[in-house]
Amino acid sequence: MAYLRQLPNIRYQSPLSHKKSSKDFIVIKNLFRRNKLLDAIKPGSNIFNAFLIADGARPDTVAEELYGDAELDFVVIISCGITNLRDQWPLSSKELYEYVEEKYGLAGMHEIHHYETLEVRDENNCLILPEGQVVDKDFKIDGPAARYGGSGNKWSGPNPSSIGTLDPDKHLSGSGTQYESGSSTTYTGETISPIVGISNFDYETIKNEVKREIRPLKRSFLQMFLNEHETIMKYDRNSQYISNTLITTENTNLMT
Repeated sequence: MAYLRQLPNIRYQSPLSHKKSSKDFIVIKNLFRRNKLLDAIKPGSNIFNAFLIADGARPDTVAEELYGDAELDFVVIISCGITNLRDQWPLSSKELYEYVEEKYGLAGMHEIHHYETLEVRDENNCLILPEGQVVDKDFKIDGPAARYGGSGNKWSGPNPSSIGTLDPDKHLSGSGTQYESGSSTTYTGETISPIVGISNFDYETIKNEVKREIRPLKRSFLQMFLNEHETIMKYDRNSQYISNTLITTENTNLMT
């Protein structure tokens, strides 16, 4: 509400059917008057703080936590570059579940959305394959022997039992023998399929979690921001100027 109160007004030609003439006007808030941070101010600048949005938190609750005033929610929104709150603010756990269920269906939410690679290293701890690359379901890689020659074919990667709960969709399978040790698995086969299945629910959860990481304005810069915001909300003098908080629109009718 604080943001709406600071918006200037505009005198608009009345659309009401019972108006007396085309010269009748109504005063409304100018919702097209807005501001944003300068493009030159980068997200990594020292005027921002890293902040993790808690589950179920709203812009007003974040503003209360950061600035001691829930009505400064617009500072959080503007300083974080948010222009579409519905798409850019994280859903609560309940909202996320309901969204995924509606989008994919109860059965479809656990179907595989795509596959990603797991990290794999050779017996010398050299990285063979980084994690997180999107691949096909039948993706495989050759072992060290095929890559470098010789008979050594030992691999190491995450233990399948430590990856997740969606087996057999999440797997790290090899063409030879394998044995587990702690949280890692060693493979002696010539090829393996080091992939993990990401379900539709996992996919939407990951996207939602990214939205929790924001960089709002530091409290020490708050008053400077509010002063400049107040100045920008005021009108400059022009042909439509009535006051620094009110302008008028042109009469668009041809006849009175």
